[in-house]
Amino acid sequence: MQQPEWPDGTALEEVVAELRDLPPLVFAGEARSLQQSLARAQNGEAFVLQAGDCAEAFGDFQADAIRDKLKVILQMAVVLTYAAGLPVVKVGRIAGQFAKPRSSSSESHEDLELPSFRGHAVNDSPFDLTSRTADPRRLVRAYQQSAATLNLIRAFTKGGFADLNQIHVWNQEFVAGSPQGRRYEQIARQIERSLRFMAACGIDLGADSRLHEVDFYTSHEALLLGYEEALTRRDSLTGEWYDCSAHLLWVGERTRQVDGGHVEFLSGIKNPVASKVGPTATPGEVVALCERLDPENEPGRLTFIARMGSGLVEEALPPLIRAIKEAGREVLWICDPMHGNTFSTPAGLKTRRFDDILTEIRGFFAACHEEGVAPGGVHLELTQEDVTECLGGSEEVLDQHLETRYQALCDPRLNARQSLDLAFQLGEMLQG
Repeated sequence: MQQPEWPDGTALEEVVAELRDLPPLVFAGEARSLQQSLARAQNGEAFVLQAGDCAEAFGDFQADAIRDKLKVILQMAVVLTYAAGLPVVKVGRIAGQFAKPRSSSSESHEDLELPSFRGHAVNDSPFDLTSRTADPRRLVRAYQQSAATLNLIRAFTKGGFADLNQIHVWNQEFVAGSPQGRRYEQIARQIERSLRFMAACGIDLGADSRLHEVDFYTSHEALLLGYEEALTRRDSLTGEWYDCSAHLLWVGERTRQVDGGHVEFLSGIKNPVASKVGPTATPGEVVALCERLDPENEPGRLTFIARMGSGLVEEALPPLIRAIKEAGREVLWICDPMHGNTFSTPAGLKTRRFDDILTEIRGFFAACHEEGVAPGGVHLELTQEDVTECLGGSEEVLDQHLETRYQALCDPRLNARQSLDLAFQLGEMLQG
């Protein structure tokens, strides 16, 4: 399901063969490290922050943009760690999120029907035949941009930019003057004082790499099976197969059929994997997914990303958690408060309300506590840009503001101020 209609099968085969010969983007050992961190979150000993763009764009590929997106995620992680006293597992929707599932394979405008836009790995967004025709060469460009993005992320996270001594640098200019930015600066100053105190006590802060660099993992929806299969490699140490396009892969709400091709693919790789589950998911379906994707019941192997909607989460989620517990399965539960709360305005713009996002997270926490499992993380769509795509927040974006800076390629994203605002409120939930 959800595979593009490639017009030239031979060209697609040539591209897939080319991808098979390219180096891996990530390594099996990194995927195993992520699984260990997810296992800790499963036990309530860590919290997962999975965040990034709804869909990456070929045009949005500047070093400053990648750095500023990382700034937002690092800021949020600091706020959550400071509030909850828990390590935060940082997973980006980045370096591979170039394909999107669609509710229809085509769309019409003024009597013209064309293929739907499926992300830049497949086609382009302008509504004309040339742009909307699926082009397999885009898969190679997606690989190349992912490789360059990963290279820059590794340089930032291991080369000094993620050092806690740089904590003030992460506060972007347009955020710094906001109430959220000022609150963040208070935390940054308190952390600085703590570091100076430890140094004065004779503790060698330079010897602990955890203060100077971070582990940052990548993830995307494993949607284009030819691309994912071409980047699957056998690990030389274990002999197991890993999808080396990302550390974590997930299957979406539209493609999570137990007997479908996407679940079949994920069942054969050793990466940590995830499945979105919406309000239509049944207890039997989630237990069957556990049996298919995690037959050995491995800690950190399987994550369920609940995307219920703010009005349904407290009713729809507990039966799923209960069924998995009764089946003797252990999985990580995280909350996607974005996709179940999307609606269109009269002007035709997709948007989400900040209050609905917050309400769903609160309902997710309540459902997890009710069923005795750890609320293990959140899955967010956000951007470093000062966009006006989601309504609300402490510096409220109103209906009339939406068109001011609406830049979403597919779905609306939280801007940097809203993201930091959400982190503070989430930190208070974790404290509770």
